[in-house]
Amino acid sequence: QVQLVESGGGLVQAGGSLRLSCAASGSILSIVDMGWYRQAPGKQRELVATITSVGSRNYADSVKGRFSISRDIARNTVYLQMNSLKPEDTGVYYCYALRGATDFWGQGTQVTVSS
Repeated sequence: QVQLVESGGGLVQAGGSLRLSCAASGSILSIVDMGWYRQAPGKQRELVATITSVGSRNYADSVKGRFSISRDIARNTVYLQMNSLKPEDTGVYYCYALRGATDFWGQGTQVTVSS
């Protein structure tokens, strides 16, 4: 099993910044991808950004140029730097890790962007 613990969510005004962190523990060997998804009220969970073990990054079109994902392999932690936040970025942000064919999820952290 892999345990994922997110931190860094909160309330911020539009145009502001937040940095999310996700620390992985447990059976972390062979984790390939890590990343972030989000879910707004009444909407489906959607991909925000992912990063592979070799540093390849993928972003949703809606966050390109504003969000940046990074990964500290030694600390088993993935980060999401969110700049120029918009009210439509509001939602619960979930950390995710892929190991083999199994995905693991954190409990989620709330991000609220006020206009």
